[in-house]
Amino acid sequence: MNNLQVLYVDANQLSGSIPQQLGNLTQLEELDLRANYFVGELPPSFMKLVNLEYFGAQGNNLSGKFPTFIANWTQLETLDLLGNNFEGSWPKEISSLRSLGYLSLSNVVTRGGAYDFPDLSRMTSLEYLILRKCSLRGPIPGYIWELKELQYLDLSFNELSGQLPNSISTSLTSIFLRENKLNGSLPGWLTKRKNVKPHRYVDVSENLFNITNSEFNAASDDPDVNTFPGCSSNLPYTKDTCDHYCPNNLKYDELYINCGGKEVTVKGHHYYADENPNGSSTFSRDEKGGWGYSSMGLTKFVNKRPESSIIKDTCDLSTTAAVLVETARVAPISLKYYGFCFSSGNYTVKLKFYDIGSSNKQVYPITHTRVFDIDIQRKNVRKNYNIETAEINADGDKIVEYNTSITSHLEIHLYWSGYGSYPESNGPLISAISVIKVQPPPKHQLSPALKAVIAVSSLSFLALLLLLLRKLGYLGGKRSSKEELKTTELFPGGVYTFRQIKDATQNFNVVNKLGEGGFGPVYKGVLPDGTTIAVKQLSGKSKQGIREFVNEIGTISALQHPNLVKLMGCCAEDNELLLIYEYMENNSLEHALFGPDEEIKSRLNWPTRVKIILGIAKGLTFLHEESKLKIIHRDIKPTNILLDKDLNAKITDFGYAKLNEGEHTHVITRIAGTLGYMAPEYAMRGYLTPKADIYSFGVVTLEIVSGRNSTSCRPSDQTVYLLDSAYVLQEQGNLMDLVDPKLGTDYSWTEAKTILELAMMCTNPSPTLRPTTSEVVKVIEGKTKIKTTSSTVRRSTDEIALTKAMAALSQPSPSESYSTAGPSEATPPISNSNNITNEI
Repeated sequence: MNNLQVLYVDANQLSGSIPQQLGNLTQLEELDLRANYFVGELPPSFMKLVNLEYFGAQGNNLSGKFPTFIANWTQLETLDLLGNNFEGSWPKEISSLRSLGYLSLSNVVTRGGAYDFPDLSRMTSLEYLILRKCSLRGPIPGYIWELKELQYLDLSFNELSGQLPNSISTSLTSIFLRENKLNGSLPGWLTKRKNVKPHRYVDVSENLFNITNSEFNAASDDPDVNTFPGCSSNLPYTKDTCDHYCPNNLKYDELYINCGGKEVTVKGHHYYADENPNGSSTFSRDEKGGWGYSSMGLTKFVNKRPESSIIKDTCDLSTTAAVLVETARVAPISLKYYGFCFSSGNYTVKLKFYDIGSSNKQVYPITHTRVFDIDIQRKNVRKNYNIETAEINADGDKIVEYNTSITSHLEIHLYWSGYGSYPESNGPLISAISVIKVQPPPKHQLSPALKAVIAVSSLSFLALLLLLLRKLGYLGGKRSSKEELKTTELFPGGVYTFRQIKDATQNFNVVNKLGEGGFGPVYKGVLPDGTTIAVKQLSGKSKQGIREFVNEIGTISALQHPNLVKLMGCCAEDNELLLIYEYMENNSLEHALFGPDEEIKSRLNWPTRVKIILGIAKGLTFLHEESKLKIIHRDIKPTNILLDKDLNAKITDFGYAKLNEGEHTHVITRIAGTLGYMAPEYAMRGYLTPKADIYSFGVVTLEIVSGRNSTSCRPSDQTVYLLDSAYVLQEQGNLMDLVDPKLGTDYSWTEAKTILELAMMCTNPSPTLRPTTSEVVKVIEGKTKIKTTSSTVRRSTDEIALTKAMAALSQPSPSESYSTAGPSEATPPISNSNNITNEI
């Protein structure tokens, strides 16, 4: 290894301090550590690397003062330290590196303020010089403009002052001096660029230059030059400049921009088009809309043509808002959006991101992490924002939301500081911007009379609620079918007209049909505002009637939890009974496990299965223990577990749910549930407690782990259901044989063993030996260990007989989808008991 000359470990996941031992590789000529997670200082042992010609450490988190030992690297030609956290001024010793042709540095901080420009006069071989955001002050030394080989100069985001020379002797093709304090007139060599060779890319925006209208207009017409003075209040010369960009003194309270895309209307909001392909060093303004963008950097060329700053790709989102993330504007280094015409007030800024560029293999055959800073109104709101790992909201979007105050101008800055991706052409990216004024609450105090009205209204509402509960049967009492339907108007979910739902589903077109079950068919629909819904229609042949319809509305409207499906409203018009739910992109767990869709089956890896099991357990915990209304679902099965786009589990179908009455003995005269999932004490004797749901959960868990359908397992021996096979394997000590063979070895043995043993506890014939759902959650999350009994509890003879009898009655049915199947009803003989109660 001592003879190693080249070592490249860039773009890995390396972290911690750089190993001291690397300094022993004294023959190294090239060392590339870029795009990792190294921290701390450069090791002192590196002083021995005297043969280095190339050293790259861009995009790490190195810190401390610049090591003076770099001066020992006398053969060094490239020094790339962009995107680290070094401190202090440039060591004079390093200025002696005469062979250095590429010097890149950024994000240097000082505790005592800015410092003078470093002495680089002896670096006569410099071709690329980047000292961006390095706390530099004072004038740019004259020798910089005399460096014969210099082609690329980036001194942006410093505090440099003074004037630019009237002439230069360099071969500069790229000049970036954005956001300094440079003043005076723009020299002719910078502004008169037509037919100038070599062609130059220039950004001198946000300085204090005396720019004439003709100079600014000429620059605005050039896609590779940016002289926009900016709107910052700390630049007195440009104090009123941005006011001139408001057409007819326009003042607005909201602004929507479809970055990189066409003009569209989404959910009633008009998004301006943003289709200018220029994005290297450009200022572009929408004259009608009173907004613009300012970009900086060097455009990459593809097939000798400049690459567009707009990326387009068709995303896999199903919502109408997907059009906003099918395009994006990208900039090499810096991208600023300006809103020039805002009325004064407080605003909510939402920035929508979707890294479509990373999926475009033709444009970017090798992808890297896209990381950049986000500033709003010159305040950093996200440091090193990573689109790939950013949090996704319920709609599948990646949104940064920030509240800010606007006097007249808004500035949104996306800045690639050197972390993550390289080359620079893979810099900051954004898909859409929305800015909405926050309306202040009324300031007046409530009068005594108004307070009295509110108090009376509250009492009236309470009375209506009690009446509603009574009419529902929770407090006793009977009612007619018309009365039951009329009470749906009192529920918090929205009440839709039949015409609205008919239009949304295209008159219940069969192409929109998601499935059909005991309640009736389920259709996909799209409301006028673009919201996708699932509509459950009560079938005339359904075993469920008006009572179950109202019961489901009442139950689920009172329950809000991430693992419970959201009921958006209902429709009870004429003879139509409809329930409107949030749309779940991945249908039901039944469809995912046993349906024909191989693509979704391939997504059911072990972590996803554990996430689904945990989600069901959390939903049941909420129903049983955490909600104000303690609910027993009574029909937990795969068709009643829906999966969203990220395969998060949500429990649905509450048509037969019941309130849990705590310590009261609860014997049901009318059994509701699905064969194969009902607890034996409930199916045989009508005895209902939350442990009945636990039993069903245990069966579903076995199905998820094994990938086998509980009621379609019919071997030739004594076993009937999947659960019977599980009992046999547990007695033989081979319970792990249940794990789905499709997983191969790609799962956690310990985790699978724990979950299978937990499922067997949940399906214990004795309800008192089953855990609670909160205990289940703790075990799955690893917070507590499973408590096993000393021996396997054998099922009683009558329970085995019942299982076989139920199997004989139950024939395999086609896989239902989208949680559409209503619970089947089984009514075994009920023993005479004084504790029998009427159903709620």
